[in-house]
Amino acid sequence: MITRSSSKKSGSQKPIVVVGAGVVGAACAHHLASAGCSVVLIDRDKFGSGCSHGNCGYVSPSHILPLCRPGAISSSLKTLFLRNSPFKIRPRLDIHTWSWLVRFALRCNQPNMIQAGHARHALLDSSRRLYEGMMQSHLLGDCEWETRGLLFVYHKMKSFDDFSKTNELLSNEFGLPARRLDSSELIELEPALKPVVAGGWLYEGDAHLRPHLLMDSWKALMQKQDIPIYENCEFLDFDVSGKGVEAVQTTQGRIEADQVVFATGSWSRHMQSKLRTRIPVEPGKGYSITMPRPNRCPKFPMLFEDHKVGVTPTEGAYRLGSTMEFAGFDQTLREDRLTLLSETAKLYLHDPMTDPVLERWYGWRPMSCDEVPLIGRVPRFNNVWMAAGHGMLGLSMATATGKLISEMLTNDVPHIDPTPYRLDRF
Repeated sequence: MITRSSSKKSGSQKPIVVVGAGVVGAACAHHLASAGCSVVLIDRDKFGSGCSHGNCGYVSPSHILPLCRPGAISSSLKTLFLRNSPFKIRPRLDIHTWSWLVRFALRCNQPNMIQAGHARHALLDSSRRLYEGMMQSHLLGDCEWETRGLLFVYHKMKSFDDFSKTNELLSNEFGLPARRLDSSELIELEPALKPVVAGGWLYEGDAHLRPHLLMDSWKALMQKQDIPIYENCEFLDFDVSGKGVEAVQTTQGRIEADQVVFATGSWSRHMQSKLRTRIPVEPGKGYSITMPRPNRCPKFPMLFEDHKVGVTPTEGAYRLGSTMEFAGFDQTLREDRLTLLSETAKLYLHDPMTDPVLERWYGWRPMSCDEVPLIGRVPRFNNVWMAAGHGMLGLSMATATGKLISEMLTNDVPHIDPTPYRLDRF
């Protein structure tokens, strides 16, 4: 049993227990400790071993618009049964998945898209600034942080031209315009690309890094802050008194708790019965391949928008990633999904692959049905909180999420409006 002082403000002799040691959980623990709270961090696996490990490493204020937008359903259905479609639904009798898909479909309209966009924009913009501050102050160690921006690259001229409407929306509604590059300008800027590209759009405010180095940096920071980290420590249940939780039961024993924060990613949906609230989060499976840098390595991270594949060049490696597969918690490393990544890279790049392959990876992104995270107090409890459902943007939104959770738990004035992320919106 662990008993540590929880908060200088509350004077409690119990810690705040953060369940989930991915990038969001790490950010929550850091900001809570920085606010004077005593924190315990637990995870059912190793620190930073889930979806925080093998993603593309983008810190992307450009990713304002959600996937649930006008036309998303029809465009997805057109590609659903193609052999090399980046979007897949594996047929299963799972009522949770089909209920999630219906909820998602009902939000594929302009008003909901704009509403979700504003909620995402606030987190993304804040996180980008917080990351910059942490890098400049050396709170986080060397994680190959680069601020070159992010290129949206198009193979089809129609898609390239159509993005003009999206760029106009992002510029007018959110104040975030991109730089338009025709084919020759794009190849001049990024000579690693073949001359098959129609054009691209550059978001100069985006950044990128190596995710596993970021998680190593977070862990080192946790240790400096005297935050105990319990790995292979799975949450089992609560000890509840009225509307409050007094302790959590884990596979390593009982931990008394002043408050509990669930940063459990895709696994959050399994907490619905214990938390007595609806958590419409589904695992969206993504893949990546990591290699040494090729001879003709891209300078910029890129998204091949017509094929939904990302490329991340860093100082020490080169990664291809993406795809979206709804298959529950399927643990198969599917060769056809990895092949989709490599074949797409061959279409766009002079040197698409290199040997040896350092890692072939998959992870489950926590996809909320409205593409807005769930950040706030769990309605049925006075001292239980959630920070989950960040989809493909957990890394991009982590720092602002951690700060917001800390502000709400310690009764500080929130630096962004927490209303759009409340759990009782569903």
